[in-house]
Amino acid sequence: MRIILIGPPASGKGTQAKVLCDRFAVPQVSTGDMLRAAKAAGTALGLKAAAFMQAGQLVPDEVVIGLIDERLGQGDASKGFVLDGFPRTVPQAEALGRLLDGRGLKLDHVIQIDVPRALLVERAVLRRTDKRTGQIYHLKYNPPPPEADLEHRADDREETVLARLDTYENMTAALLPHYEALGLLRKVDGVGKPSEITDRLLAVLGNIG
Repeated sequence: MRIILIGPPASGKGTQAKVLCDRFAVPQVSTGDMLRAAKAAGTALGLKAAAFMQAGQLVPDEVVIGLIDERLGQGDASKGFVLDGFPRTVPQAEALGRLLDGRGLKLDHVIQIDVPRALLVERAVLRRTDKRTGQIYHLKYNPPPPEADLEHRADDREETVLARLDTYENMTAALLPHYEALGLLRKVDGVGKPSEITDRLLAVLGNIG
């Protein structure tokens, strides 16, 4: 099962990626995790990526694609993968397509987790972190205990959340039609309990039960 999960910040994409990976016994291929691992390992590509990251620049597509190519060559990816955080643009999608073609592989599904913008803002802005334990709470959906020492992270402040959503929407505006034209795009309602969203994902994948 080779899947791309697409969803904006606070869509629950990371949570669902882990569930699918457990379900299908395939790795979650996260570009963020790969960049950190490559940097720590000090590989040639990792050092190249680290140089861009340390300069506060985006890592070029060809470096990220190289890291994905290395990752897909590892044994645990032989049965498939869940790709999380990449691609975000049509050129990235086309580069990924060429990589997979070169390996004789094809994508099975591109799944968009669809959540209204107002709910995404509410999910993110009302998050709080306990500075003592690192536990994340939500003032509405998962209230903290009275003794928690709460911190409102900069990433979860409204102006930052709105900017991140604008960036996401601008980057992916052409990506969804690209995969729709290829017959790969499936949209899943991302509103509700995580277990309900998982059920909808599995229904789309035809693997309930």
